Amino acid sequence: MAHQLTTCTFCGTGCGLYLETTGNRVVGVSPSMSHPVNEGKICVRGWHVHEIINAPDRLTKPMIRKRGALRETSWEEAYEYIVANLKHLCDKHGPDAIAFLNSPRCSNEESYLFQKLARGVIKTNNIDHGAGVYSNYSMNVLLKMIGVPATTNSIRELGSSDVIIVDGVDLGKQLPTIGGAVIRAKLKGAKLIVVDTRRHRVAENADLFLQHNPGTETTLYGAMAKVIIDHGLMNLPFIKERCREYEAFLAASETYDLSAASDICGVPEETIEAAALSYGRAHAAAILYSTGIEAGDAESVQAMVNLCLLCGQLGKEGAGIYSLTEHNNLQGVCDMGVLPDRLPGYGALTNDHARTRLEHLWGTNIPVHRGMTAKWALAHRGKGKLRAVWLCRYDPVSTAFITEAAESLRQCDLVIAQHLFLTESAKYAHVILLITVFGEERVTFTNAERRIQIAEKVIDPPAGVEPAWRQIVRVANALGAGWHYPASADIMEEIGKAVTFYSGANYDNLSREYGRQWPCTSEHPMGTQYLFAQGHPKQTFFFAGIENKPQPVLTSDEYPFTLVFGHSLYYWHQNVLIKHSETLKREYRMLLLDYPDGFVEISVSDAKTLNIRDGERIRLRTARGASVTAARVTREVLCGTVYVPYFVSQVLRQLQGVEERGVQLLPVSIEKEAA
Repeated sequence: MAHQLTTCTFCGTGCGLYLETTGNRVVGVSPSMSHPVNEGKICVRGWHVHEIINAPDRLTKPMIRKRGALRETSWEEAYEYIVANLKHLCDKHGPDAIAFLNSPRCSNEESYLFQKLARGVIKTNNIDHGAGVYSNYSMNVLLKMIGVPATTNSIRELGSSDVIIVDGVDLGKQLPTIGGAVIRAKLKGAKLIVVDTRRHRVAENADLFLQHNPGTETTLYGAMAKVIIDHGLMNLPFIKERCREYEAFLAASETYDLSAASDICGVPEETIEAAALSYGRAHAAAILYSTGIEAGDAESVQAMVNLCLLCGQLGKEGAGIYSLTEHNNLQGVCDMGVLPDRLPGYGALTNDHARTRLEHLWGTNIPVHRGMTAKWALAHRGKGKLRAVWLCRYDPVSTAFITEAAESLRQCDLVIAQHLFLTESAKYAHVILLITVFGEERVTFTNAERRIQIAEKVIDPPAGVEPAWRQIVRVANALGAGWHYPASADIMEEIGKAVTFYSGANYDNLSREYGRQWPCTSEHPMGTQYLFAQGHPKQTFFFAGIENKPQPVLTSDEYPFTLVFGHSLYYWHQNVLIKHSETLKREYRMLLLDYPDGFVEISVSDAKTLNIRDGERIRLRTARGASVTAARVTREVLCGTVYVPYFVSQVLRQLQGVEERGVQLLPVSIEKEAA
């Protein structure tokens, strides 16, 4: 039996593990004891990540639609079909009639070539990742306010934090390895503050739990900032030297009142004040938040960053901002430029220097105008303008974030799907290219702490199956691109030229130790443990002046409950990888076994008042519609709120019709469904 060190590709934590192989088969997994991310620990997903490799229902041949049905075909016919139809649609309708949508599970190499195909060959910026539940514009906020759209510090540094704020993420279920690091930090003496609408396992261990009303995060953090200002705990030297717009922020902070904020958020004044003082007095304070904050928006992320800047919690160990993601390579696909308005390395399309530099590298022109987002592309085909969609490891129909996805794909003239399985979205494809899986290719991923790591090839893929990036190269060259990438390492060499902060991240360097955290440059090849360690350029950071706005009154006597749609806690229940692991299906789909037709969650007290039992059928009503589903009675949720998992799309359609955004607050009434 052989053992190969590699990187887990299930979530954004990026744990190190060993794949155990016998012959050309992966038979087991064990954690790396010395990897800096997980230090000998892995979650249940990591223990069973290899089961997907051996899934019996993996596709074995490419497929093409003939006479209305998908049938197995040859690789040559599949490629010829794709190339001919892309040329035809591009000539007839223009390049912007085609959209390229990939998953945040795609490797850096295939993501880079995917957007290069779109921009450099097809000539469209209709390129986006499908992280549907991640809808609070976190990347844009961090890019504007601190100049870096990423987590600032390392996971292992949490052991050096004095105060840790965990916002909007159930680490125990969603990112267990990081959850363990947080709990160990608390046991060492760190004060743990949890800000959430739900009482989850980490919240049970918190020193302070700020369980707030949905949609009030901005008010809560604004009130905390006001407490810090009133007690004179600002880091004025840091602010004066490193920040802009402080005066505007101060003026906006005057609109916050602790007592009023307490009433709005539903959190006691003394709890808000205690949390603010703990953060303001800390030497090293970290804020961990989910990039899928429920019912959050750009302002809620801005308010968190304001708090960090106010206390100077950047540029030191154990401090900073941690933007966490459940997808294993959301950071990487964004770094690679899988965005409709940003180039690789986050240069704006309208930035002449950034665009010209990339055009010189590629030897071709790049369109300037912004492309379609995944949401816009799949919402009625970009209002009728979209004719073709290329889906790389992306299954938008199953996510239910975009309720119109199935109908949009059905109406397209060409749907290309690259996937391991016949997913719900692939069923609408005109051609399917089967791809390699974890352990069958050597590629890189970038985790939530900016660590670029190689996922090693340990077994050979099925006969004839190539990595997704090789398939992209074949199509590009058939369209006249003239690309030459003998190996995935050659793609990373070009990425280093396109993305400055990856310039030292060649495969030789990444093979040493446990990858490198960017910025990893030719001048600093060892990478960067935490950002701004060498100081900050003067006045680089920006405060956001967010005035306290009156909270809209959603509920009424007729509709007394607030429904929260889009809760990403249950992301794993419908995850395509979970579906193809027998062990993980048992672990993560227990709720779906108990509630096979879906469910909504209500509090114990509300259920008692309404005389509703767990599992009982209930009817939800809004001013625009009604839906019948099962009730899950739980102590996790606040009285007066109802949670709908984001994949239960029929509830949203029935209550509101066409979805406007991924996470919503709706006023609803609840009643027992008549037998």
